[in-house]
Amino acid sequence: MIFTHDLDFSAMLAHSNSSGPSVIQIRNQNILPDNSGKIIRSVLESYNELLEQGALIVIEEFQHRIRILPLNKK
Repeated sequence: MIFTHDLDFSAMLAHSNSSGPSVIQIRNQNILPDNSGKIIRSVLESYNELLEQGALIVIEEFQHRIRILPLNKK
């Protein structure tokens, strides 16, 4: 699993059509644990099974989005 603030990993997953690794991408400006820790922990606990299977989870300030890998299913 990759945890990142960088947008490149989701682009690489889309271009490679890969089923892994799972990526958690945080899109908040303040990524310090005091600000983002609670939502990250919640996402990890709630979507652990999907992350084990292969998923891209984008965490924003007031929401999160989940896409199952591979991103370009045919």
